[in-house]
Amino acid sequence: MGIFALIVLGIIVLVVLIGLSSAIRIINEYERGVLFRLGRLMALKGPGLRLIIPFGIDRLVKIDLRTVTLEVPPQEVITLDNVTIKVNAVIYFMVVDPRNAVTKVANFINATSQIAQTTLRSVLGQSSLDELLANREKINTRLQHIIDEQTEPWGIKVSTVEIKDVELPQTMQRAMAKQAEAEREKRAKIIHAEGEFEAAQKLTDAAGVIATQPSALQLRYLQTLTEIGVERNTVIVFPVPIDLVQQLIDLRERKPQGSAPPAKT
Repeated sequence: MGIFALIVLGIIVLVVLIGLSSAIRIINEYERGVLFRLGRLMALKGPGLRLIIPFGIDRLVKIDLRTVTLEVPPQEVITLDNVTIKVNAVIYFMVVDPRNAVTKVANFINATSQIAQTTLRSVLGQSSLDELLANREKINTRLQHIIDEQTEPWGIKVSTVEIKDVELPQTMQRAMAKQAEAEREKRAKIIHAEGEFEAAQKLTDAAGVIATQPSALQLRYLQTLTEIGVERNTVIVFPVPIDLVQQLIDLRERKPQGSAPPAKT
């Protein structure tokens, strides 16, 4: 009888220890515990040491309240202008209502990922490639708004959606490089033409000033000779006024062609 009593006592102690180990739960500061009793939602437990009824009567589900970083796998998308691209994104979300996150959806992380993938393909399919490259912030805001509306009943708050990378086909990359090169050549030619126009305008203004003051042209001649002489050149270029050359040409044209030779006798 003594040995049998010891065995029974040992079994009782073992059961008590197992019950205590399953009844004591520790909830961290960044977690919340959703308590179910006999399958029914009872309460939301805060951080600290918590005691529950063991042996399957109570069940405590811990939910992490920290921000979750979810990377969306690369998605092949056909844009509005029929360009096939591959896009991946990242989503930042957190649980704001642990009870809904447990009772309204089986796996809120996987569900959020699937919603993000479908929304990413849908929104980018309604945008052109130029809009995607130029207005990425606007598209990110739109994605965040749509995903947040769909996950709100689950107690999920989507704070940020960012498109990480846009992979373009090689043919499209070459076409965009040619377009950028042509655009830069266009800008260079326009700048060169504007410079020529401004130079011609300044020369016209200078010619108008010199025409009113003939002595200014002589001073310009002397200044040019001074600049040439500084370099110690052996050749001196002396500009001749066009008016003087024109007068010489006119005198030559007015000169008689010559008298006829005297007749021989």
